[in-house]
Amino acid sequence: MKATVTVSLKAAVLDPQGKAIAAALRDLGLDLVESVRVGKVIELQLSEDADVESVRRQVETAADQLLANPVMEDWRVEIEA
Repeated sequence: MKATVTVSLKAAVLDPQGKAIAAALRDLGLDLVESVRVGKVIELQLSEDADVESVRRQVETAADQLLANPVMEDWRVEIEA
């Protein structure tokens, strides 16, 4: 079983790295790029024997308490059985 945690900056938080990437992409000729937001993806390989709902609860706890900064970041969890 695999869990994927996607962490992204909250909409109200400035993203200077995203702005720099957007500018560089435009310099490369990608004129359609209006903005870029940078985040991170964390993949967890889990026991196949685990209960999906138990896994979801545990991974959501990890995302909230360790993997993301709740002041600045949002997160979402996807579970693949």
